[in-house]
Amino acid sequence: MGRWLKLGLDILIGAVIPIYLLENMSERWGTVPTYVVAALIPVAYVLVDTLFITRRFNVITSFAAAGALLRGGLAFWFVDGLRFAVKDTLGFVLNLTLFGGSLLLGKPIMRFFLAQALAPDNAEKRAALDAALAEGGVARAIRNATGLLAGEAALTGVVNFALNLQIVTAAFGDAIFNKQVAQVNAITRIAFTVTSFLAFGLGFFLIYRTLYAILPEEPGKAKEESDLLTLIVAWYRARRGEPSPGMDQAERTA
Repeated sequence: MGRWLKLGLDILIGAVIPIYLLENMSERWGTVPTYVVAALIPVAYVLVDTLFITRRFNVITSFAAAGALLRGGLAFWFVDGLRFAVKDTLGFVLNLTLFGGSLLLGKPIMRFFLAQALAPDNAEKRAALDAALAEGGVARAIRNATGLLAGEAALTGVVNFALNLQIVTAAFGDAIFNKQVAQVNAITRIAFTVTSFLAFGLGFFLIYRTLYAILPEEPGKAKEESDLLTLIVAWYRARRGEPSPGMDQAERTA
C-alpha cells in the first residue's frame, strides 16, 4: 500500500467516518452505541490491516496494534470532563513512553523501525546493518529521530488534552457530548495524523541522509538509485578489507 493511500485511508477511516457517526447517528442508534461504534471503527481498521492485509508481525505492526488495542479498551471506559480528557490522551502517553523510554534505556526505537523496514534477510546483511547503524553519526541521527517522535507525542498530547478539556464539557450519554467529541476529533484526528506522518517522515529522512553519507557508490549510479542494503554490505566489506565486486570501494565518511 502506497504511503499517500495509507495516509488517505487513515484519515478517512480514523477520522472522517467516526466524526460523521458522532455528528449524525446519535438519535438513530442511541448516544452510547454511536460513541462506541465510532471509537471502535479506527481500532478495527488497524487490527484488520495488521492481521489480514499486511499480515506481518514486527516492531512496526506491534506498535500500531498496541495503540489500537489500548484505544479499543478505553472505548468502554465511559467518563466525561477531566477524566475523558485524560482517557483520550493516554494513547499519546503510550507513544511518549515508548519513544522517550527507549531513549533513556539507550535503545532508541527508531533503530528497530529502520531495521524492520530494511528487512535484512541473511547473516551478513544483518551484521552489516548493525555495524552501519552503530556508526557515530548514524547512531546520533537515530537518537535525534527518536527524540523528534517523542517530542511530537508530547506536544500533540498536551494539545489534545487541552482541547478535550475546553470543548468536551457535556455529560457522557448526552447527544451534545458526542457532538463535542466530534468537534475535537475533527481537529485532532486529521491534524495529528498528518503531524505523525510528517514526524516519522522527517525522522527517517534524517537517518537515511546520514546513512547514505557514509556509504560507497555503485559506478554510474547515484547512491539513492542503488539498493540500500547492497551499499551497506559493500561498506561493511570494505571496512573488513574484503572485496565487493562492481562497487566503488572508497569508504565515505560523514
